[in-house]
Amino acid sequence: MRNRTLTLSVAAVAAGIGLVTVPPSNAATTTTASSPSTVRARPPAAPSRIAAHFDLAKGQLPENIALDPDGTAYVTFATARQVAAISPAGATRILATLPAPADGGADTPALGFALTTGIVRTTDGTLYFLYASGDAGTTGLYRLRPGQEPRRIAALPANGLPNGLAYDEPAKTFYLTDSVLGTISAIPLNGGHARVWSSAPELAATEFLGANGIKVRHNAIWATNLDRGTLLRIPLQHGRPGPVRVKATGLTGIDDIAFAGTGDDQVIATLNAPNKVVRIEADGHAKTLLTTADGLQNPTSVAVRGRTLYVLSAAYTTATDPNLVLATLPRR
Repeated sequence: MRNRTLTLSVAAVAAGIGLVTVPPSNAATTTTASSPSTVRARPPAAPSRIAAHFDLAKGQLPENIALDPDGTAYVTFATARQVAAISPAGATRILATLPAPADGGADTPALGFALTTGIVRTTDGTLYFLYASGDAGTTGLYRLRPGQEPRRIAALPANGLPNGLAYDEPAKTFYLTDSVLGTISAIPLNGGHARVWSSAPELAATEFLGANGIKVRHNAIWATNLDRGTLLRIPLQHGRPGPVRVKATGLTGIDDIAFAGTGDDQVIATLNAPNKVVRIEADGHAKTLLTTADGLQNPTSVAVRGRTLYVLSAAYTTATDPNLVLATLPRR
């Protein structure tokens, strides 16, 4: 870290990730999976390797990932306020750096430092990503076209923490989580006004950060809640949210998710503080796939391409080796 303030801020992030999980809300709109999630023993080890190491001293703490069909991984480096491309050979190329706010990001809610977070790649090669700075003039959703400078296309509340980002291709709509405000918002592809799509109590934080990772899958929004250790599914009903269903619980430190296969019965999730990647089955139970033995250092994000897992680790508490791990998804 470049200074003591940043070190303490990042430590605060990690401390929050390690908070004790509390039960989900009993709101009337919620239905809960019949059995709670427990992390079962790890199946036979899958081949894995560290494909890229990042520079901790430069703030290259990878937060989120999007994949190109050629295997390039696009990542956000949180504390460096950057977007980067990681080639299949492991080379890092910085694509953009967001300007630091005048106060250095001290007003960024919950964290106290400005950071780039969720990222999405659309089929035309354009990147979209989130920036949380605590500053009304810069916090928002950004578009980065190849060879151009990033441009903010939607402002977001400076008193929030925009975190996860997903794209609904048929609806031409982005959905994003705010971990401080406990909301999911929707933004049109071309930008403009961000409207709160859901503020269900299941998205709220209990102590530190609430709604976190997010994906669009089979006409539903899937999201995680870090504080509550839950995986949520919210149906898209003519563009509006249906009843929240808690699909899994007991997932301490859950951050990002991805799907394996074509159905909804295999959710791959990163558990940040526990240093694990797990597969969550349809019954809500989780099986450990990767651990520190595979190189995990506070895993923040995961993506799936075929049977290959791409896992980013930010080393928030380990403070040793932020990296990208590639692993083969075990057959069921």
